[in-house]
Amino acid sequence: MAASDNKNILDALEANWQAEMEGFHTYTALSNSEADPHRRNALRGLAMAEKHHADLWAERIKELGGTEPQFSGSPNGQADSLANRVGGPDLALRRLEIDEGRDIAKYGKQIKELGDEPSIAILEEVIADEREHYLTLSNLIRARGALPALPPEQAQAALDELVSTREKGHSRAAGWVGDAIYGINDGLGSIFGIVSGVSGATLGNSHFVLIAGLAGMVASALSMGSGAYLAAKSEREIFEAEFARERAAVEENEAEAREVLSLSYQIRGLPEEDAERFVEHLAKNKEQLIKALARERLSTTEEALSKPMVSAVSGALSTAVGAFIPIVPFFFMAGIPAVIVAAIVSLIAHFVVGAAKSLITIRSWWSSGLEMTVVGAVEGVVTYIIGIGIGQIGAR
Repeated sequence: MAASDNKNILDALEANWQAEMEGFHTYTALSNSEADPHRRNALRGLAMAEKHHADLWAERIKELGGTEPQFSGSPNGQADSLANRVGGPDLALRRLEIDEGRDIAKYGKQIKELGDEPSIAILEEVIADEREHYLTLSNLIRARGALPALPPEQAQAALDELVSTREKGHSRAAGWVGDAIYGINDGLGSIFGIVSGVSGATLGNSHFVLIAGLAGMVASALSMGSGAYLAAKSEREIFEAEFARERAAVEENEAEAREVLSLSYQIRGLPEEDAERFVEHLAKNKEQLIKALARERLSTTEEALSKPMVSAVSGALSTAVGAFIPIVPFFFMAGIPAVIVAAIVSLIAHFVVGAAKSLITIRSWWSSGLEMTVVGAVEGVVTYIIGIGIGQIGAR
C-alpha cells in the first residue's frame, strides 16, 4: 500500500473514531440527564455501541501503524451545544437521528473509496448498527409509554408538571428565538436595501441615508408589529368562529359528530373498537367532546394560538433592531467609507442571523449563515446599482 493511500485511510479512520467518540459522549450525557428509565437505558445502550465502534477504529488505526487518537471534542459531546440546550432533549434526539442517517451515507461512501478490506469489514458492521440506532432514536422520539388512568384534575396537574419539566430553561426560548430571527431578518433585509439604494443615489451622503434609513426603520417596525397583531387576531377569530360551528354541530346532531371523531381516530391508526370506546368516554362530557372534535377538525387548539399583543411587540421590536444595524455607520461616517462599513456590518449581521436560524431549522450554522449572507449581498448590490442609476437620472 502506498504511503499516501495509507495516510488517507488513517485520516478517514481517525475522523470516524472522533465521530463515534463524540456520539459516545453525547449519548452518555443525554442518558445522565434523562428522567425516564426506558429512554435512559436506551441512550446508555447507544453510548456503549458508539464506544464499541470507536474501539474498532482505534484497533484498526493501530494495525495500520497510526498513533492512538485523542478525542478533541467536548466531554459532553453535542449534548451541551447551544442548539441542543435551546431546543431541548427531543430536538437533540432528532438531530442525532439525522446524524445517524448521515453517518450511514458517509460509511457507505467509504466502502467504495477506502480500498482496505479490514476497514470495509468494520464499516459493514458499523452501518448495520447505525441503522439500528436510527430506528431506536425514531422510536424514542415518536413513542412514549402510556400514562396511568387518572381523574381529569390529577391528569391535568401531571401534564402541567411534565410539560414544565421538559420546557424548563429552553423550549420557550426556542419559540422566542424563531419570532426574533424572523423580525430581525425582515428589518435587516429591507433597510439594508434602502441604505444601499440611497447610498448609491447620493454617493453615501450620510444625511439622506440617515433620514431614509430611520424613516424606513420606523415604518418597517410599525408595519411588522401591526401585521403580526392583525394576523394573530385574525387567526384567533377564525378559530373561535370554527369552534362555534363545531359546537353547533354537536348540539344539532351529536351522533354524527361522534361518528366524525371516531373516523378521524381510525384514520390515524386507532382500531375501530378502541376509537368508538374512546369517543364514548369523551361524550360523557359534552364540552370535552366539542374540544376534541375541534382539535381534530381544526388541527390546533386555543392554547397553540399566538397572542396578538405579544406577536405585535416582538415583531415590532425585533424588526427595529434588525433595521437599525445598517444605519449605524452613517452616524459616524460619510461617503464611500460609510457605505463599505455599512455593507460589511450588514453582511456580518446577515451571517449571524442565518447561523442563528440553525437553532430551530436543524441546518448547519455555516450553511444557513452563508445562504443569508449571499442573499443579503445580492440584495445590496442590486439596490446600490439601482440607486446609482436613479441618482444619475436625477442629476440630469
